[in-house]
Amino acid sequence: MNVDLEAARMLRAGRRRAMVGALLAGTMLSPLPALAAGAAAEGDANTIAEVVVTAQKRSENIQDVPASIQALGAVALERLNVNQFQDYIKYTPSVTFQTLAPSQTSIYMRGVSSGDNANHSGPLPSVGVYLDEQPITTIGGVLDVHAYDLERIEVLPGPQGTLYGASSQAGTLRIITNKPTTDGFHAGYDLQGTYVDHGEAGYIAEGFVNQPLGEKAAVRLVGWYERDGGFIDNTPATRTFPTSGATIDNAAVAKKNFNPTDTFGGRAALKVDLDENWTISPTIIAQEQKYKGVFGYQPSVGFLQVNRFQPDRFKDRWAQAALTINGKIGKYDLVYSGGYFKRRVDSTTDYTDYSIFYDAAYGSGAYWQDASGAPLATPQQSITGRDRFSKQSHELRIVSPSSDRLHFIAGLFWEQQDHWILQNYQIAGFNPALSPTGYPGTIWLTNQQRVDKDKAAFGQATFDVTEQLSLSAGVRTYKYRNSLAGFYGFGAGYNELTGYSSGMGANSVNCQFLTTYHDLPCVNLNKVVTGSGETYRFNGTYKFDRDRLVYATYSTGYRPGGLNRNGLLGPYAADKLKNYEIGLKSAWFDRSLIVNLAAYYEKWNAFQFSFLGLNSLTVVQNAPAATIKGVEGSVEWRATSDLTLSGGFAYNNARLARNFCGADPDTGDIIPTCSGADIVAPDKARLPYTPPFKGNVTARYTFELMGWNAHAQGSFVYQNRTQVGLRTSDVEFLGSMPGYAVTDLSAGIEKDRTSVEVYVKNVFNSHGQVNRYTPCTVEVCAADVPGIPKAVYVVPIQPMTLGVRFGQKF
Repeated sequence: MNVDLEAARMLRAGRRRAMVGALLAGTMLSPLPALAAGAAAEGDANTIAEVVVTAQKRSENIQDVPASIQALGAVALERLNVNQFQDYIKYTPSVTFQTLAPSQTSIYMRGVSSGDNANHSGPLPSVGVYLDEQPITTIGGVLDVHAYDLERIEVLPGPQGTLYGASSQAGTLRIITNKPTTDGFHAGYDLQGTYVDHGEAGYIAEGFVNQPLGEKAAVRLVGWYERDGGFIDNTPATRTFPTSGATIDNAAVAKKNFNPTDTFGGRAALKVDLDENWTISPTIIAQEQKYKGVFGYQPSVGFLQVNRFQPDRFKDRWAQAALTINGKIGKYDLVYSGGYFKRRVDSTTDYTDYSIFYDAAYGSGAYWQDASGAPLATPQQSITGRDRFSKQSHELRIVSPSSDRLHFIAGLFWEQQDHWILQNYQIAGFNPALSPTGYPGTIWLTNQQRVDKDKAAFGQATFDVTEQLSLSAGVRTYKYRNSLAGFYGFGAGYNELTGYSSGMGANSVNCQFLTTYHDLPCVNLNKVVTGSGETYRFNGTYKFDRDRLVYATYSTGYRPGGLNRNGLLGPYAADKLKNYEIGLKSAWFDRSLIVNLAAYYEKWNAFQFSFLGLNSLTVVQNAPAATIKGVEGSVEWRATSDLTLSGGFAYNNARLARNFCGADPDTGDIIPTCSGADIVAPDKARLPYTPPFKGNVTARYTFELMGWNAHAQGSFVYQNRTQVGLRTSDVEFLGSMPGYAVTDLSAGIEKDRTSVEVYVKNVFNSHGQVNRYTPCTVEVCAADVPGIPKAVYVVPIQPMTLGVRFGQKF
């Protein structure tokens, strides 16, 4: 009888596996992103391990959170050979981005993208980025934090305005580090060697030490150094200025593989248990990243080739000091998190493209004169940049036990960002009399102080109506105050569009000697905008059992309004996002299969849109509404104790809701109707940098090899065509980026906490594109000029990269 029962059980199990196999076979016809965040649970080879996240500011199993969350845990990050931003973003299907270079990247979620040019005086980001508990969102671009010794990376798509605030309008990206532990001494290191096709070799060295300091304290020290080989060639070339007829060459800077990157940094974290209820955790993390060259090539010159005529250099240094205090008052958890973040960026940029194309289009060379008043023969421009960015934030929240029938989170938040911006546009030999006072050789100067302040009170409560049904509601009230002051413009020697006169429009300020901070010539910019409001979140969740739930959510997000530095233009208003979402979280067959799905409709009202306007000066306007209809999902299947398949996808239909006609230059109000040539972007235009489909799939197989634990893994990533810009002119001059597929392969062995890994990223050398841009207004720099290659740059994904990693843990 027992034999018959066992045979019947095995037959049922076989049928279940056949059903799941058929499901995955169909799934793998559509490439999906790997979201495997953990390994199999100990003692049950076919059970997928529980993944704990803190997306709702309390520790929860990801499958119990009624929200769409994509998490890459420590195991997944190591298995996917993640080192930097682009390594993990390709495995998060709801996230897209545009980039110029490392740490000069704007990210988007669920298609909420207008293609912002990420200017220092432009809108705040729509996606918040957190390092542990502290926000590190900056306008200059997402920090490319080296991905080592991380606990996990969480992606929270959709408005997160209730718990995370202003810059989490479209979602939040959280980078969570491993914390010190008192359970014993731990240490490890990894050494990697890499080689980029069409480029050069690189290497990575990284390590950590966790040391208990008695029974109640521990320290964790982490360090890394990464060298990425260059793969863009600056080829020999000449250019002739149309006005003077003089010719220049780039012999002094021409070089193969001229864009290598060096990244190094470290982290020190301390954990002290004051008693049973109170713990303090101070952390310091710092990183420096520097590179030369550019990361986009010019198709008009050749694949992975450019013509640059002056040095391009970039150095980005940042540090964050943070403190988290966790305690209990009765049964309630009290959490304080505060941080001070400082970033210093120094850059030198070749601006010869601007000089050549504006001379060709407008004869500008006649106005770039030497001290005698004669036109300069070779008026090459370069930009010296200096950004000094600081941010401090403080949050205090109280959290009730999740076991209470009515449980809640409530808190206060305050943040201030200060950004000193210096952009010095220089021409060698330029007439000092035409320069802003105190800046000889400068043709245009931006010297501004930007301050963005945000304070908020928030709360979110959940009531368990029954054991199966829960209802929750949340609100965040906020106030913001953003200011922009300083100097921008030409010197007093120019009669038009000068930074000294009031000729830039009725809203401009005469150049006044109000202050001398930051060595300003004078002040011609002094603007402030304020606002307040609320965001909301309502959710209903029904749990069928411990493994399956469905939910419905209505949530809103916002982004503060801001200021145009151009005196011709008024401020731009805050924009808001509304999200309607339903979802499924489910585990099947003894939790060997996980299937999660979410469908949503979002409406983005009066969204902020920035672009290069007259004289390539950034303009920010409110555009009409856009709508996003989407579906996203993930699948993970532990098919056997040796084979794991995982994947996910995102489909987004993100489009304008009506014609974009621009904004009134004085009031900033949206122009409601237009036709013909007055249409900036037509109704139903697709929002930029959002492929309709993005996804991937990963398969991993483990086996024994000569006494070692061995594995082989393959990943496939695909996304289809994307628009580069929103405006009709952007589409006309820049085109769109083709869809592309990327295959990654790896294999390795492990024994006694020693591991060896060999991997190949982008095996088939796909020429995928992640951005297209011009250094000035598209109608000028992307124009057809006989004998001059277009100044259109294409940023590719990294060519095929070979890597070998050796690591040990103790």
